[in-house]
Amino acid sequence: MAISVQSIFKERKFPFLLALTFLLISFTILLFSNSSTFSSLLVSTDFHVTTSQPHLPPPPPPPRSPNDVASVSSQTNGSVVSLPEPASKTTAEAAGDVDLNVSLDIKWENCKLGELAVDYIPCLDNWQAIKELQSRRRMEHRERHCPDPSPTCLVPLPIGYKVPVHWPKSRDMIWYSNVPHPKLVEYKKEQNWVRKSGDYFVFPGGGTQFKNGVHSYIDFIHKTLPAIKWGKNIRVILDVGCGVASFGGYLLDKDVITMSFAPKDEHEAQIQFALERGIPAILSVIGTQKLTFPDNAYDLIHCARCRVHWDGDGGKPLLELNRVLRPGGYFVWSATPVYRDDGRDRRIWNSMVALTTAICWKVVAKTVDTTGVGVVIYQKPSSYSCYEQRKEKLPPLCEQKTKQNVSWYEPLSNCISHLPVDNMGNLLRWSTPWPHRLSGKPPSLPDAEDIFNEDTKHWKALVSDVYLVGLAINLARIRNVMDMNAGYGGFAAALIEQPIWVMNVVPIHAQDTLSVIFERGLIGVYHDWCESFNTYPRTYDLLHSSFLFKNLKDRCDIVDVAVEIDRILRPGGYLLVQDTMETIKKLNPILRSLHWSTTLYQGQFLVGEKGFWRPSE
Repeated sequence: MAISVQSIFKERKFPFLLALTFLLISFTILLFSNSSTFSSLLVSTDFHVTTSQPHLPPPPPPPRSPNDVASVSSQTNGSVVSLPEPASKTTAEAAGDVDLNVSLDIKWENCKLGELAVDYIPCLDNWQAIKELQSRRRMEHRERHCPDPSPTCLVPLPIGYKVPVHWPKSRDMIWYSNVPHPKLVEYKKEQNWVRKSGDYFVFPGGGTQFKNGVHSYIDFIHKTLPAIKWGKNIRVILDVGCGVASFGGYLLDKDVITMSFAPKDEHEAQIQFALERGIPAILSVIGTQKLTFPDNAYDLIHCARCRVHWDGDGGKPLLELNRVLRPGGYFVWSATPVYRDDGRDRRIWNSMVALTTAICWKVVAKTVDTTGVGVVIYQKPSSYSCYEQRKEKLPPLCEQKTKQNVSWYEPLSNCISHLPVDNMGNLLRWSTPWPHRLSGKPPSLPDAEDIFNEDTKHWKALVSDVYLVGLAINLARIRNVMDMNAGYGGFAAALIEQPIWVMNVVPIHAQDTLSVIFERGLIGVYHDWCESFNTYPRTYDLLHSSFLFKNLKDRCDIVDVAVEIDRILRPGGYLLVQDTMETIKKLNPILRSLHWSTTLYQGQFLVGEKGFWRPSE
């Protein structure tokens, strides 16, 4: 029976009141004295209370690092490997060790670069280093020249910046205020690359070579060579000089993922347009250095008037394409030397014939469509027989590489890269068709199949049980995702059914697993996280980091890495960190000083959400 406060006073039941008051005070003291329990229940006033989540199974143990694959596989002789158990500390104890309200007293400032600050890319906008270059003839000024020390200023937002248009609507229209660069509209106004319509940029699907639209052009390629089966034997494509990436954007409908790339040049923000649209893209150039991809990676390479002199510098640019193209892969070249017959185009065509013959590329199709645009399709050999039969062994075969991540800051080669082989020296066959290649054993991992399978199971369970259920992340507004320490690409593979794409990054000091990622039908690059990434500010919705920082702590400052994360993440975007409590204790105060909100889940998952805050001038 309920007792009212009024009746207690009326009947003078003061002993009852005293007893009740004593009990309340005792309970309060007991609760606050147990700081670990209290901290684990309420880690921040503006955080999600993670203990109210549904009862979930604990996350599976983290997989063994790919760095250990070679040694472990040799010791186990192919037997199933037991993965390490999580740290012995309990979730409550670990969560109680960190106060997520604490922030460092860092005096942040906006980058002082005038109007250029909003699009600042430290390693591509190092104008002092660019001024000192002795030559720009081979696009040296478009390559990476990173400042030392790394800048710790914050990139300001464009005036009127809005939450980006969500996918799939974003493929066709984006906010003008988010990428306020109208030069491309005027420069390509006759070719339907992009138009301005009110508050939006609109992308009609046109292009220099796409006279009847990109859909028609894609169908034209398939009709020219029916052996090209989009989304089956052709899954991973490299689009050189991609414009605003409409080619790759519309191939997504065919289960094809395209790495579109172009330099930061006079066309102004074409890669920024692509990423704002939600299409995979990166800033890069074929200049004097190798592309940051592994050998034998892409099923098909495409160039539509990409303005690369393939025969320049002794043919090094085309030899670089040969390096990253899979055995049996195709190069689709749509350019005026293919279908025009003036003196300049004829000279370029004759040079291309000589060079492709020398590297044993075979013309498998050549035609012109109804608009007068033509394509030629080459195929790379899948054996050494043609190389061995050449009368002149020029260019020569490269010496076998002896180090990992051989394409990071490495000069272009003037030799033919080797075809991939297994551990017995046998040539590897071209990939299993999509989608089976995603979960099948990668050819380059003959002795680590069990570890690969365990890794795949681990990420599938972790993503489904924790990332997609337990964490307070709004997937509806996520499109561009980056895995900063990708391993075998298991995180991306587990998200394959989601309407997102993942840029898989293999750090240069980690085990070189990027070939495995491409063999699975995913895309990625090499990178050093002590430097800035080749992308514009505000181009990713979610960054994922699984035990990345342990390999960085002796090489660079965690503050520098946090500044780069803040630069490339969109306002409202998320950073998802799975790491040790030591790392979380260091990283969380930095994020808080940037006015991010942070949440700790199960004592090992730190979720940071970036806001719209920028320092006041």
